[in-house]
Amino acid sequence: MKRSGSADLPLHHGHVPPWLAERMAKLGLAVVENIVLDYGKDEVLRRLSDPFWFQSLGAVMGMDWHSSGITTSVMGALKKAVNPHSKQLGIYICGGKGKHSRATPQELIMISQRTGLNGDYLVKCSKLSAKVDNTAIQDGFQLYMHNFILSDTGKWAVVQQGMSDASSTARRYHWHSEQLTSFVEEPQTGIYGKNNGFILNMVAKEADTSRTGVMQIAHEHPERMLREIKLIMPTHHDVREKDVDLKRLGAVLWLAHEKQPKDFEELLQLEGLGPRTLQSLALVSEVIHGTPSRFKDPARFSFAHGGKDGHPFPVPTKVYDETISTLQTAIEKAKLGNSEKSDAIRRLTNIAQAAEKEFTPNANFDKVIEQERRNSWKYGGQTVFGKAKPPAGQQLKLF
Repeated sequence: MKRSGSADLPLHHGHVPPWLAERMAKLGLAVVENIVLDYGKDEVLRRLSDPFWFQSLGAVMGMDWHSSGITTSVMGALKKAVNPHSKQLGIYICGGKGKHSRATPQELIMISQRTGLNGDYLVKCSKLSAKVDNTAIQDGFQLYMHNFILSDTGKWAVVQQGMSDASSTARRYHWHSEQLTSFVEEPQTGIYGKNNGFILNMVAKEADTSRTGVMQIAHEHPERMLREIKLIMPTHHDVREKDVDLKRLGAVLWLAHEKQPKDFEELLQLEGLGPRTLQSLALVSEVIHGTPSRFKDPARFSFAHGGKDGHPFPVPTKVYDETISTLQTAIEKAKLGNSEKSDAIRRLTNIAQAAEKEFTPNANFDKVIEQERRNSWKYGGQTVFGKAKPPAGQQLKLF
């Protein structure tokens, strides 16, 4: 189920506070390291080319689960965290937002000089992917960010985003080199989004005659591109019951809060973690080990670490830090040949999925969110508006 595609997202303005940006970078690096260790460096590119997986990663990192800010924030965090370890991981991230996107060619040339890859070819791929989404397809979205991610095997992925002032939305485009045969004749199987009328699509098959006259790049034959899928996020900011697969979320909550790790021989390596951290770790484990079909409801992953604007609840910084620490410890032990803790984290996903088969959702969705918000202060809950405070009456019990 290798695929690529586009995502339509409501425009959100704002910033990522330093306390969250630092954690996003650490968690992003831990996720990438786990994927490389278990599945290989090229799997990182495949994951990044999947709009649903990318959105789920942003949600589990504590970003607003559906907003345009996920793209720039996640890619910025990954670039900051991954590039210092590029030689060991074999993954390089170039470009970014605005002026950083224009630096992509120079970055690719520098990487090619270190790795022996064909820098001129990579620069051409970067420029052509941007040209297709910004110029050849005139759908009302103008690119303002472009990230080119490559491995030292020569495979690559692109994550880029455009903005439409008319609809107040952003559109994210995903590319993957693996199955791309042509930049100029339907490099994607379709661009999905809200129908705003006729658009100019110079990469449509029907535009062959016109394309021949204005573009002379049809001789390009990099590797094939993946099948595209659609992801159109709603305009509402809060997380609602209809946004989440309740059976999957319920199984995770059951595993974390009703069944303790001591009840599962497979999870003995995770003893000592509280139920709330186990809940987050189970969702992070799914981002690392889940199959593509598991990411149809990205909002579910916001139940790991909340959202910076308080939806579905404030970011539990203490839980976030414990999740990062557990992942980092597992990675270091795995590098030394002891994979027991890493295996236990992987089994979290397997156990939760097994529980889904017989699980009947019975928890009140709104009450789950209410409880998270009520207890947020205990877990170091924080949003861009400040720190969570105890409900009235509970503050006195602290003294």
